[in-house]
Amino acid sequence: MRASRSTLQGRHVALALAVVAIWGSNFVVIKVGLRDLPPFLFAALRFFFCAIPFAAFRRRPAVRWRWLAAYGALLGAGQFGVLFYAMRADIPPGLASLVIQVQVFFTIGLSVLLFGERIPNATLLGGVVSAAGLALIAARTDATVTHLGVLLVLVAALAWAGANISVKCAAREAKAPIDMVAFIAWASLFATPPLVVLSLVFEGPATVWHALGHAGLAAWGAVFWQVVANTLFGYAAWSWLLTRYDAAVVSPYSLLVPVIGMASSAALLGEPLGMYKLLAFAFVLGGIAIHAVGVKK
Repeated sequence: MRASRSTLQGRHVALALAVVAIWGSNFVVIKVGLRDLPPFLFAALRFFFCAIPFAAFRRRPAVRWRWLAAYGALLGAGQFGVLFYAMRADIPPGLASLVIQVQVFFTIGLSVLLFGERIPNATLLGGVVSAAGLALIAARTDATVTHLGVLLVLVAALAWAGANISVKCAAREAKAPIDMVAFIAWASLFATPPLVVLSLVFEGPATVWHALGHAGLAAWGAVFWQVVANTLFGYAAWSWLLTRYDAAVVSPYSLLVPVIGMASSAALLGEPLGMYKLLAFAFVLGGIAIHAVGVKK
């Protein structure tokens, strides 16, 4: 496997930006899907259609089953099951897109502890500046967000970081480059069962069948977007980058997600976008700029 590098190449910067653009706007898509589909069922459908039929046509990647299982469970039930549940009524899309970016710091911290990766000084400074923006907007909660919602999204962020670490572990053990689309598809086999169980236990069989029979085209379009754009492209591309670069180089780019998420939520769903949110945007973008410029020196 190619060794991790500390500077993101130009075309890989473009790839990272494409992924975060999809992820940022995806929070609006999630909210649309949740209008007709209960959260755990919505997440289960997302990963079911990632696994079937894609796993049948892509050879299982040459990694141990434990990494597929860990990635699937953490990304499925851990990140998206919890995130969708929180977004149902406890936190608006824009704020959810912001709070979940704590995964950047979780991912970098775990990579330092487990892999001994070095954190560039520019990343430390940029992380502090961006964290100030995250703290500013998270502190200004209102009637649309509950403390439970913020806590649940933090749990989802930690699960996302764990999924990032599991794919890095798989890549470090692999004898050849990993087919990341196949990795996502096969890992989705492990994401679907716990989400189905959560849906049946917490949402109930009657709710599940009613939702499946009455969901509109917008909801099924949201499921399609989750499968193709957000997961098979977005997470495969992101995981591919993480296998080739240090987490401290790749992860900070995802701090653009809340900027896109909050802007799209304000434009399409009418989520309030006050001056304090714009100030937080400035902090987040400033932190990314410090990081991006610093690691190229």
